[in-house]
Amino acid sequence: MGGTELKYVQEAFDTNWIAPLGPNVTLFENELAGNLNIKHVAALSSGTAAIHLALIILGVKTGDEVIVSSFTFSATINPIVYQGAIPVLIDSEEESWNMSPELLEKAIIDRLSKGKKPKAIIIVQLYGMPAQIVAIMNIAKKYDIPVIEDAAEALGSKYDDKACGTFGVMGILSFNGNKIITTSGGGALISNNDVYIKEARFLATQARDKAPHYQHSQIGFNYRMSNVLAGIGRGQLEVIDQRVAKRRSNFEFYFNNLNHLDGISFLHEKKPFFANRWLTTIIVDPVKTNGISREDIRLFLEGDNIETRPLWKPMHLQPVFKDYPSYLNGVSEKLFNMGLCLPSGSNLSEKDLDRIVFRIKQLLI
Repeated sequence: MGGTELKYVQEAFDTNWIAPLGPNVTLFENELAGNLNIKHVAALSSGTAAIHLALIILGVKTGDEVIVSSFTFSATINPIVYQGAIPVLIDSEEESWNMSPELLEKAIIDRLSKGKKPKAIIIVQLYGMPAQIVAIMNIAKKYDIPVIEDAAEALGSKYDDKACGTFGVMGILSFNGNKIITTSGGGALISNNDVYIKEARFLATQARDKAPHYQHSQIGFNYRMSNVLAGIGRGQLEVIDQRVAKRRSNFEFYFNNLNHLDGISFLHEKKPFFANRWLTTIIVDPVKTNGISREDIRLFLEGDNIETRPLWKPMHLQPVFKDYPSYLNGVSEKLFNMGLCLPSGSNLSEKDLDRIVFRIKQLLI
């Protein structure tokens, strides 16, 4: 916590604005819009809810196809299935680990040849690293397909000094407890299109029509953020720059201490990318580490109460999604087999980082 969250939460209690909506929600939306230099924000209960509403707003229905990154968390894909639509899974490129523009265009051409024009494209800015967003947006424009940006892990990240999440017709953010700032649970849908955000707010409050009684002409959802949690978000937003700086500092520490080791490599940031370094990740090549794998490192650190985790298991390898169309090049599967997320919290001390690095070196040297 940054320190001022309790002030805004106390205001919610003092004014008895405990239920969803209220002054903190409105102010959090306005402050977030200013931070991202985008016109409209709807604060919601989760990033998953934001993706779900974005798909509904774009008219995604049963049988429609939605192109989406395979190398991600299942929450990116689940809302497509909520709508009865079909995820079309796209593998990664090696520079950013995000959606491959080459495979994206290949998939679009193939789906069109089958008489199925994709209804939307969802790209993910994985681990806070921007995607090849200009190339992807150019392809989307060429085929007239709207883009939703899943920037759940990328608040504070930029491409050419423009915030991730603000390139597509809509972007989504997550403020889950593990994100770079948190509202405990929560998310947001962002857009420069006021019609989209008005529709999102309507749908997120049970689609209640304007009437003195409760009247509903379409199905809605209970997806709005509470005034209490938005108060936490306001306090968190005040320290977003410090959070990004600390995550990037964590990365620099790991890089400076581990990059020289044979078989250990990092995801590099090249201009115009600016990554928030939400999580620091490494690739472990057993061929160069005398047979030591990322799983050996994970288990070794676990024995000293240091938690690490493999990179995301690609969605095309997940039992629940394995039968959906996919366009693959082997990149995400290789990353999953060799990649490891290191402890990356904003409250890590130098002593913590020293201990983690010491233990990794102990195993590898």
